[in-house]
Order: sequence, then C-alpha cells, then structure tokens
Amino acid sequence: MAEFEEQLRLLSMTNISTELTRRYQNLKRYKNNSDWRDYDVLATDTLFAYMGFIEGIQQKGNLWLFGETPPTIFPLPSDTFIEELLHNHEQQRLRYFISRLKPHDDEYIELVAALDELNEIKDMRWPVFLFKGIIRPGQYVNNMDGVVTVLETLGDMTPSEARKICTGSVSGYLALVIAIKRFQERHGLKADGVIGPQTQQWLALSLKQRIRLLALNAQRLQLWSVTPKTGVVVNIPSYYMNLWLNGEKVLGSKVIVGRPSWQTPMMGSDIQSVVFNPYWNVPNSIMKKDIMPKVRRNRSYLSRNNYEVIKGWSSAQKISINSIPYHLLSPNRFPYRLRQKPGKRNALGLFKFNFPNSQAIYLHDTSSRSLFNKHERALSSGCIRVEQAKSLAKVLLEYSGSSEQRFNNLSRSRKTRTIVLGDGKSVPVDLIYQTAWVDELGLVNYRSDIYKYDRDQEINSSLISAYNY
Repeated sequence: MAEFEEQLRLLSMTNISTELTRRYQNLKRYKNNSDWRDYDVLATDTLFAYMGFIEGIQQKGNLWLFGETPPTIFPLPSDTFIEELLHNHEQQRLRYFISRLKPHDDEYIELVAALDELNEIKDMRWPVFLFKGIIRPGQYVNNMDGVVTVLETLGDMTPSEARKICTGSVSGYLALVIAIKRFQERHGLKADGVIGPQTQQWLALSLKQRIRLLALNAQRLQLWSVTPKTGVVVNIPSYYMNLWLNGEKVLGSKVIVGRPSWQTPMMGSDIQSVVFNPYWNVPNSIMKKDIMPKVRRNRSYLSRNNYEVIKGWSSAQKISINSIPYHLLSPNRFPYRLRQKPGKRNALGLFKFNFPNSQAIYLHDTSSRSLFNKHERALSSGCIRVEQAKSLAKVLLEYSGSSEQRFNNLSRSRKTRTIVLGDGKSVPVDLIYQTAWVDELGLVNYRSDIYKYDRDQEINSSLISAYNY
C-alpha cells in the first residue's frame, strides 16, 4: 500500500480534505505500531473514500480543488469504478489500479519532484521581512541576508553569487538584480529588478505555503494536461495560451481573461470553426451594464461605434435607434438586441474561434491591442482575447487542410466567413487554472491567484465558494 499512502501524503499537503488527512495520519500511526488489523480495515475504507474523491473532482462543476469545502463523507464510487477495483484485485493488480488514480504526465512527476525538494527543507528557518516602500536597484535593502537566503534557496541565485553580495562588490550588486529578475519572471511579475509590493509578497511566502501550492496544483493535473499532444491550452492566471500540434508547441500568445467580477470559466471543448470578420452579438449582460447607460446619454454612441439595433435574437430585422422612445433606452426596458458590425473597430477584432459550450465563451481577436502591454490582464467580460489571433487562425486552417493562399484571401476580404475545420481536425481547447507548474526549462513557476481559488481550507474551513460554472 506504499503507493496509496504516497497519494494520500500528497493530498494531505493541500489541506483540501481534513477527513482524508486524518485517515492518512491514522494509517501511519497503525503502521508504526504494527497494528495491521486496524490498518487493513482503515486502508480498505479509505480507498473507497479516496475513489469517491477522485470521481468527485472529475465531475463538471465540482470545485473541491478550487476553494469549495469537500464533504466529510464522500459519495460512494460508481459501480463501474468499484467493478474495476475488484477486477484488478482478482488479477493481483491492485498496485497498478491504485497507481492509475494519479496523473502520469511528465508535468505531474516534475511538480511532485519540486514539492519533495522543498519538503526536505521545510523546517528551515524562513526569513521574516518588513519592507518599507518600493526598493529600486541600488537602494538599501532591509534584511539583505533574508532576501539572499530566499533567492539562493529557491534557485534564483547560485552560492557564488550569494557570496559576492555578502562582500558588497559591484558584481554582487549586479548578481542581486539579475536574481531578482529571475525570481520575478518565475512568479509572473514584471522583471524589472524593483522589489515592489508583489515581489515582496512572493519573497515572504513561506516554504510551507509554497509546498501547499505545489501539492494543490499537482492535484489539479487530474483534470487536464498542461502540455497535450494536440490542443489549445489557456492558463487563466498566467494570461497565456499555448497551441500544441502532434506533440510540438507551435504557438504561444498573451491573452486577456475575465476580470475577477466576470470570471473566465474552466472548461474543455473543441475549436470547430474560425470566423473571419465576425459580427459581435452583444450579450444582454454587457448591453445592460456597459452600453445602454452610454446610449441613454447619447444615441449617437451606437452609430459612432458601428452598432446595429436588431429586433430580437430570433429576428434579423434592423431597428433605427432614432425610432425608439427615450423611456425604452433604459437598460432594463430596452426590448431589442445589439450587434456590432465587422471591422477593425469590432470588439472581437478580425477573428473569432468557436467551440461548443453553454456559456457563450470563445477565443477572439480584439481592437484594443494596447491592453496586451499590461502585465496583469484580467480585463475582459469572460471571453479570451488572443494577441496572436491571426497566427492562431492561420495555423488552425493549415492544420485543417486549407492552403496559405486561401487564408490570405479570407484575411483580405471584408466579408464575414465561417470556416469549419475539416473532418477530424477540430482542435481540443482547455481553459485551465494552474497557479504553479514546472516549465520546459525545469523551473518552478508560480502565478497570482486572481480568482481566489487557492485559499487554504485549513484556514478557511468555514467558508464555501459561491463560484459555479
């Protein structure tokens, strides 16, 4: 049962389930006391509870890995899952069955290895910081020894660089700035060498808290792959998208995701079509909240921004804005829908990527390209804006069998065209929420928890997330 204990050990580090943690601790106690009878009884019962947990987190809409408190008593595993367990037990393949309960992707293995590396030094005394204001390169750093300890321990600074800093040499100063920039890059911060509020918060994060983040994100790999063989992966808190085709990463792009008050949901689907020069059918929520208050102040807002008033969702009949009585321009009384005409000023830009889902979420281009220069990009109303939208459209069409000439013709045209990807060429898309992972260079990356999904159940056990998707 060593494999089973190992999975429980990793889960206990997340502080997700106090019940499974308690069971794991009791199993260790029975084992240390050679109380094998109680061990076997508890291990068998705990395996069923753990199977219920695994099935629970894989059900759509379950947020046990994203802030929601799991039940004390887990639902029983499905009959199919239990039959699979019994079959493997009869075939003396129980270890194999238990092993398959965890992810086997390289990213999971690497994340657990990074976790164990930190766990080996978890009892070391971690520096306590009291920063005063923003510290720019060349300015005095209070508790410099503590900063150096963190940077060296986490691998952003070599021992020789640390020694140079201690001697106060010019090369030591340069080493400190370089190490701070490395640290900032791994934490998704602006790599400017300035020790500002966010950099200070990450420097102060304890080893115990980092271990928990790694353990939590390792569990999230039960739900998705960061590096699929083929597919688009949008990691919401990293504001970044990658496209993989046949095991090779062919495109990376900055993205803009939903703001905390209008979150981009986690989901999986398949990109089935690319729309060139799309219309934007304005969702009712955006129409009421963002647009109609401006129209009520000045009707010309619609024509200036290329909006059309359409009779309804089941009708394409256009209505003149000047024919609508003023009292109907109220956000809650307006009886029509709005549609923005194609063009460079269209909110969706020149490309839209459709994938089936119940929440009207899609990837798209944008006319507000300057927003990609911002470092924190949780700015949209839920959909994902892609900086390299044109490149994404080109790659998807070529993967589907279209020629470069056809793509160029479609791009030059001002007509709205929906191009369905060829048979068997729809591309999987996953919108994921991963706040820690190991990158292609073997470096551990962390990102800010923009939707507050990482909160510690041990600390917030009385709180239940209200997020649903």
